[in-house]
Amino acid sequence: MTKMLTNMKEAVLELWNDDQGAEGLEKVLIIAAIALPLLAVLLFFSGEIREWVSDNWESVQGTSSDENDPGDNPF
Repeated sequence: MTKMLTNMKEAVLELWNDDQGAEGLEKVLIIAAIALPLLAVLLFFSGEIREWVSDNWESVQGTSSDENDPGDNPF
């Protein structure tokens, strides 16, 4: 019985002193702490972002077609 308790105590101490997995978990938690609020903001403002990108895309397409006029090519 004493040997079994000693083995259990040693196993618990090994688990208690093992820090290898804790570092990986900390990294995952830090990444999640950054990514989840960013995702929430993107989802909250998705309509405004979509409208802004659409408006700017139209202006980029408009200026692109104006600049590509073959008559304006100096070469």
